[in-house]
Amino acid sequence: MKRVFVAGAALLALASSAVAADLPAPQPYYKGPAYLPPPLWSGFYLGVNGGGAFGNSTWDTAGSINTSGGLVGGTIGYNYQINRFVIGVEGDIDWASISGTTTTLACPVGCKTGDSWLSTVRGRVGYGADRFLPYLTGGAAFGNIQATTAGLTTTSTNAGWTVGAGLEFAITPNWSAKAEYLYVNLGKFNCGLNCGAAIDNVSFSANLFRGGVNYHF
Repeated sequence: MKRVFVAGAALLALASSAVAADLPAPQPYYKGPAYLPPPLWSGFYLGVNGGGAFGNSTWDTAGSINTSGGLVGGTIGYNYQINRFVIGVEGDIDWASISGTTTTLACPVGCKTGDSWLSTVRGRVGYGADRFLPYLTGGAAFGNIQATTAGLTTTSTNAGWTVGAGLEFAITPNWSAKAEYLYVNLGKFNCGLNCGAAIDNVSFSANLFRGGVNYHF
């Protein structure tokens, strides 16, 4: 019996060695390339936007006027994604109803500043974190400043600047939604005697809080 057991063990060892000899040699391990996200954001897009605004206007004669209102309009833009970084340019034009009035000793009949449209052309720099795109933005702003007193209105189309930030979310490969903040400064203009003084400078600035939906081509 002992001889049979020893013989069986020897045969089992020989069989294991033969099977091991037939197995392929272990292959060296290579680290795979770093994962790069798909370019969700590259390309042209069109959209709509809308929201609210509050700001300030200053008259030389009447002093400071608080303004507020709403705006709604359209957006066009282009993005280019490099790994996770997204650079682009965006433009928009909005119908606006932003205004404020004050009554002072220097303006007893009331002085009113308004704005009926706003437009911006901005650069954008963002970081694509999966479907989320936080971004910074800044560029040029355009709009009109309306100064009214005693039934007389003087309007000036001004160019200024804007800066802000936002967050965009890719709902699907073609649709995204965003929320953003912009500070807009249109500078000032001289409305002269129409505002009750030989020289009366009127300024306009606003804080915009907007939401929007974009379609990506």
